[in-house]
Order: sequence, then structure tokens, then C-alpha cells
Amino acid sequence: MKDRPTRITIEGGTAFLLARVRDFLASQVSHAYLVGGFVRDALLGRATTDIDVSVAGEAQLLARSLADALGGKYVLLDQVHQVARVVLFLEDGRWFVDLSALRGDIEADLGDRDFTIDAMALPLFRPGDDSRPSSQVEWSTEHIIDPHGGLADLRKRRIRVVRQRAFEHDPVRLLRAVRLASQLGFAIEMQTRRLIQDKAGLIKSGAPERVRDELCLILGHPEAAQYLHQLHRLGLLLNIIPELAPTVGSKQPKEHFWNVFEHSLETVAAVGVVLQERRPDFACIVPWSETLAEHFDREVSSGHSRRVLLKLAALLHDIAKPHTRSLEESGRIRFFGHAREGASQSALIMDRLRFSNREIRLVETAIRYHLRPVQMAGGEGLPTRRAMYRYFRDAGEAAIDTLFLSLADHLAARGPTLDLASWQQHAEQVGYVLEQHFKEKSLTRPPKLVDGHDLMQSLGLEPGPSVGRLLEMVREAQAAGEVATREEALALARRYLEAK
Repeated sequence: MKDRPTRITIEGGTAFLLARVRDFLASQVSHAYLVGGFVRDALLGRATTDIDVSVAGEAQLLARSLADALGGKYVLLDQVHQVARVVLFLEDGRWFVDLSALRGDIEADLGDRDFTIDAMALPLFRPGDDSRPSSQVEWSTEHIIDPHGGLADLRKRRIRVVRQRAFEHDPVRLLRAVRLASQLGFAIEMQTRRLIQDKAGLIKSGAPERVRDELCLILGHPEAAQYLHQLHRLGLLLNIIPELAPTVGSKQPKEHFWNVFEHSLETVAAVGVVLQERRPDFACIVPWSETLAEHFDREVSSGHSRRVLLKLAALLHDIAKPHTRSLEESGRIRFFGHAREGASQSALIMDRLRFSNREIRLVETAIRYHLRPVQMAGGEGLPTRRAMYRYFRDAGEAAIDTLFLSLADHLAARGPTLDLASWQQHAEQVGYVLEQHFKEKSLTRPPKLVDGHDLMQSLGLEPGPSVGRLLEMVREAQAAGEVATREEALALARRYLEAK
């Protein structure tokens, strides 16, 4: 029995913008269709700020004209396939209207798409209505153009490839299958999974920027580790980051529950815990505040937040362990220098994936210093003012992020054998450091008491590296509470020189 048609309603700001896009295109082209993710999300009742339209015309020229008409910004996405974007900043946020040129008729166009749930279309202009009024914001499922069974797959909550050659035409679709599964909570259909496994190596030829963005969208999911495991099972993860291959099955000391690879993925999961994305009982003692939430939600570059980049750091933080592994006579496994080597390796990986310099520095620094928070505390006590100053000086912009990477590393190291007393101690130490940092900015960023000119003039010094070292010594003493005035700072520097 055929399903009864159901109403598709577009409301709110989406309806307002869609009406304006419809009115503009109605005066320019004979045929235009809503396609892709917009149709899928409309059917699922999901809010969206992306409108995807295929037009029978010059998409680039139309997008330029639409940008001018709506007061938006024109962005060329793909010159070869004629895909352009209009970016609009409206009262309720930022919107994207993507225009693409129809490849043949609409059914041929849909046949070139990746997954059936994104290979459906709705006619933008109401059938049989020459006036094409802008008030029309409702359709019925009977209006859907669905040559590949996308609506049925949507109801069954599954990701199914349109054609077997889809991944050869665009290898990034391999990764997009998992991203869509994570975004929608869908399962990848069995034949599609097998095809992904067979074609996994193609991902190496995908555009690095697009691979990066799809990976970051997966990392942004609260259950990111689950989907990284799926990427691994499908053969994609090690094709994207082959440097992870030596970590698979790599043994760790007895204090660790997981091998290096499993520990790395578990650390990603643990980041979700310490950043309050998931809240098991033992997460309640993790220091948290609105200020920290805003810190981790802040965009660093290219739409990637600190939250996402911390998960990437978690994935890569022990990547150099296999190369730095040594075995003591007692049989104990050591990884001397793995944090430093891992930081360098992560920078090369991120550069290959076209991350920005700022993103690379953030992740590289977090990995380089991920052991410091525990070392800073010096056992069971709380860190000194001097130790905290040195830590924030060295870790810089990544200091807060590195504290949380340290917490996640602790959780993932112990796994189900977590010692709650040790965990509580670690969380309290991090909480103390954060409290001191937010309460007393002069501790981590002491105000200037003297400068190089003061030191040279008062102490008769010549310009050179020794002046910089003296300034750093003064700042450290200031952070430790040992000097508080210009005179005390100069006296300290004088005593140091006299004692040499």
C-alpha cells in the first residue's frame, strides 16, 4: 500500500529567506529545485541555516545577482561544477544559500549525488502555478522527486550510496558517510559499508581541506570516539592519518588498561566527559563553569572550535609512543620524549590537512605539555605559584586546554580500573590551578615592574641575552610573590648579578 502524502512545512526565518530566494529565481530561470541536505532536514523536521538549490541556468552568475539582491556575500565553491554560495547575515544568524547548475535534468542531477537521503528534490516553484507566489512555503511528500528511494531510506534511518561509482567521483564522500551517520544517528547500510571498505584508500586523494572539515565535524559529536572506531573499522582512519598505524596494538605499561591506539580513542571519549558532553558520576568533580564552556566553544579558525581541536589533540597525543618506546632491565616500558616528538608529528599531520597555523600551534602545544599539569603538582600537593607561572608561560594560549587534555588522559589511561581517589586528586589540582588563574591574573601574567631599559640603566648592563634572562627572573619572582615594586625588582636583579 502506498504511503499517504504528508505535509512538508517550512517555517520561521527559513520560510522568510526561502520566499525571497524563490521570488528572485522565479524572475531568472524556468526551473529550480530544493535539493540535498535542505530537503532531507525539512523531512526530518531539523532546523537548518543552509538552503541548497539546483537551477537550470548559470549558477555562478545567478549567485552573484542573488547576493547583490539580498545584500549577501558571494563565494565561489566549485568553478568546474558551477557551485556558488551566498552568505547572508540576518537577525537570526548566518545563512548559506548554495546554488548549483543542473547536470542534465533533475533526475540525472540527483543520480550524480552521493547518498539516497540527499538525492531528493522539491520543485522550488509550485507546479502549475505561473505566478509562483512567494507565500508558498508548504509542500507534500507527493511533490518529492525521489528516483533512488531516499524517502524510504530516511524512514529506515540508513545511509545508502546512490551508485557504486559515487566514491570514485568524489573520495571525500567516504568520510561523509560516517559524518552523516554521526550527525543524524543513522546506520550505514551493509552494501555501502562494504563499498567504503573496498574504496577506503581513495580518501588519500580527497581534497585535504574537505577531509579536514569532515573529520572535524565527526570530532564535534559528543560520541566522537564511537565514530572514530567506525572510521577505523571501515579502513578510513589510518588512510587519513597513517601515522597512527604503529600505535595499533602497541603495548603500554601495566598502569594503562588500553594499548596506545585504543587509549588514544578512549582519550577522545574522555574529552567528552571532562568537557561535560557526557556526565557519568565521576565527571561531577571536574572543574567547570560558564567561562570554561565559552572558552571551549570559541572558534579558533575555519569554524573549528577549541572543543574540536582538543579532541584532535587527544587522538594524536601519544602518536610518537611507538617510536620512543624503550624497555628497562626491570621490564618496565618507557616512552621518553614522546610528548615532544608527538607534538612535532601532529604539526606535520595538521599541516598536511591544511589546518591554520593557529590551530596547529594550539594542538602542538597541548600535546607537547600534556604531562606538565601532573608534573607541576609535584605529587599529592598543590602546585606552587612559581610552578603555575612557568606552566602558563610555556603553554600560553593552550594552557587551559592542556589542563583538560591531562584530565582526559588520566581517565583513558585507567579505563574501568580508574582509582577514584587518584582521579579526585587530579581534578582538584586542576581546579586549583584554574581558580588561581581566573582569580589572580597577575599570577600568570604579572604586570611589568621593570623593562630592559631600566635594567641596563640601573645596573650598567649592555644590550644582550642576559637582559632578557634577568627580566624573566624578575617576572617569575613577581608571580611567586617575592617582589612587588620596581625597587624590589631592581634589588633582586642586582643581588643576582653580585652573586654570579
